[in-house]
Amino acid sequence: MARYLGLRGKSLGTAISTVCGLCFLCFGYAQGVLGGLLTVPAFLEKFPQLDNINNTSFHNARYQGITVATWNLGCFASAILTIFIGDVLGRRRTLLLGLAIWVIGEVIQCTSYSFDQFIAGRFIAGFGNGFNTATVPAYQAECVKSHRKGTILMISAGVFVALGLALSYWFSFALAFISNASASWRIPIAAQVIFALVAFVVLLFLPESPRWLILTGREQQALEVLAALNNEDIDGPEIRDEFLQIKDAILIMASGGASSVKSNTEKRNLHRVVLAYFVQVFQQMSGINLFLQYIAVMLATQTSYTGWVARLLAGCAATEYFLASFVAVVGIDRFWGRRSLMMFGASGMCLCMVLLTVLLYLWQVHNVGGTNIAATVFLFAFATFFAIGWQGMAWLYQVEVVPLRIRGPANALSTSANWLINFLVVFITPIAFHSIGYKTYIIFACTNCAIVPLIYFFYPETAYRSLEEVDKIFHIANECPGNPWLNVVKIAKQEPLWFGRKGNLPFDYEKSDWHKRHMDFQSDTTLRSSRDKSTPPSSEEESVSKGYGTTSPEGTRLSSPGEGRASRLEEGRISNPSSAASQRRLNKDLTNFLGAADNTKRDRKSRRQSRGKSFTSTKSAKSERSIYSSHSANTWQVGDLVPPSLRISSRPGSGYSARTAASERAREDASRGVVRTSSGRVTYLPDGMDVNFAASVAEGLAESADRLRRSVERPGSSRSRAMQGPREAGRGA
Repeated sequence: MARYLGLRGKSLGTAISTVCGLCFLCFGYAQGVLGGLLTVPAFLEKFPQLDNINNTSFHNARYQGITVATWNLGCFASAILTIFIGDVLGRRRTLLLGLAIWVIGEVIQCTSYSFDQFIAGRFIAGFGNGFNTATVPAYQAECVKSHRKGTILMISAGVFVALGLALSYWFSFALAFISNASASWRIPIAAQVIFALVAFVVLLFLPESPRWLILTGREQQALEVLAALNNEDIDGPEIRDEFLQIKDAILIMASGGASSVKSNTEKRNLHRVVLAYFVQVFQQMSGINLFLQYIAVMLATQTSYTGWVARLLAGCAATEYFLASFVAVVGIDRFWGRRSLMMFGASGMCLCMVLLTVLLYLWQVHNVGGTNIAATVFLFAFATFFAIGWQGMAWLYQVEVVPLRIRGPANALSTSANWLINFLVVFITPIAFHSIGYKTYIIFACTNCAIVPLIYFFYPETAYRSLEEVDKIFHIANECPGNPWLNVVKIAKQEPLWFGRKGNLPFDYEKSDWHKRHMDFQSDTTLRSSRDKSTPPSSEEESVSKGYGTTSPEGTRLSSPGEGRASRLEEGRISNPSSAASQRRLNKDLTNFLGAADNTKRDRKSRRQSRGKSFTSTKSAKSERSIYSSHSANTWQVGDLVPPSLRISSRPGSGYSARTAASERAREDASRGVVRTSSGRVTYLPDGMDVNFAASVAEGLAESADRLRRSVERPGSSRSRAMQGPREAGRGA
């Protein structure tokens, strides 16, 4: 069978989007199916604890809340778990795991013969869904172009969720009239398994996210996926530019990890995670799950409709919700951005909640005729505003705002916020309706009102920008004077788009100043020299400081960067640190980078595999060239992207001094701008890096390795005795 089912370009992107959409369709279906069944007589007869229509006791209200919320609790648990295993398994395998668990949970539910079994099935199904919702947005965003990202994610996270909700309510309505009482609720639950199985089978043949592949060092596979997604040759310039964007974003955060979520320095990681976290909190605090999971119950208990009429209206409301979601799909990448839609949706939902409170007060307290119908209309309107402004937006924004290096754990963390607030809302809603009735809506009117100014002041616009372009905005916000939490909104408005609103603006990323500024990791001195003005700069340094160009690690001058960034630097928008402060930051970055490289699992595996081999280098002169200068050459090939790793022996031969040889080689490499770690990883120094400091770091690593070797070989040492035992055992055998 052809790779990726023979699909390339748009057809491959469509297949990925369809699978992601099916995952969200299952999510929407599962949210709505129980809401429809709560008015089906056969289901309430089987589980009388959930009957809050014929028996409006506090006991039944509490059981109803627990049953509905158990699914959300399972989603929350797996979303938290994804923080730790998501980047280990990868996007695709995490989705496969989630779909498999989800199917098991749904099978347990539809075959339930006791209330306890039904509750267990809901928790297991939710546990699988949590993996999906924490992973699908990242997987899809990392596989589509920046100018189409908004539309594509709004289709999967908006339209497909609403479609699943509508299908669940119409299934419940249609099957409530069949003669077989058990089938009237078992079939609606079992039907959703079909969508999950289709998604599972197709996903087996789809590629992994190219950004995750680069993040884990599988660069050749990433290039193949990028070429397939773009329907281009693997050596083409578009593939090279996109690879460089992703590679730069990873390398400048090479010291990151799950713990770097807490960092709030120049990368603004914590700032961005907080924005992603609270956009999910805002979505759930809007009160949407009053509608999604309880609309049939609300219509039956608060507006006095009979059971079948309530189910019919619930199906109509879900259909209207599905149709309204297309408004955001059509307009998000054509007319509106993210901020305007979120503020529009929150304002409309606030107004609907206020009017709903007033109308239900007139109906229930003063028995004013027609107000129950008007209240139903504003329930429909509430769903419309949410579908336009928030349904897919929270899932889209959380992916766009966080950096690639922490995107897996950050998205899982923000998704856990969605499920935590979702759990609280659906758990307390039946209890609140039982205790304070229509006054419950006042709570959500206030929360929607508070959301609008928070979005306006703190959330930057991310429309039409690539994921790496957003990194640049937050970096500039950290450098500009003032509060970065407020600066980022203004900077997002002022910064030009790399690729334009339609993605057709010519932009050579390899020649851009941003790429040259981040040659391997962050270097402020690459853009402009901060030397003493009394000391005349060299011709090379003068050209760099004026923005005319920069140099490669070998001293070869590269092509000039874009003019926009250089002019803004000369205007003083970005304040460069002093040379001493810049040098300290560079030294710290190098130390962190080398330390992180030595501690990765990949390096440990490389060291295990290299035992018994000689301390030799197989690198040719061609492969030792800079990544960036080799890209600039006309003879650029895929093999020039990353130099091959060195093979270093942990046990050199007799009479060989690893420390002396490594120290000499470290000095020689550092003079050329090359640094090798003790595990064989290679990096290149950006312009302005202190060569002596780099060499001393490499020499220190070699000295540490030599001390470890001597401690093992010294007779009588604990390590020597530990090594002697296995050797003697081997000889005895």
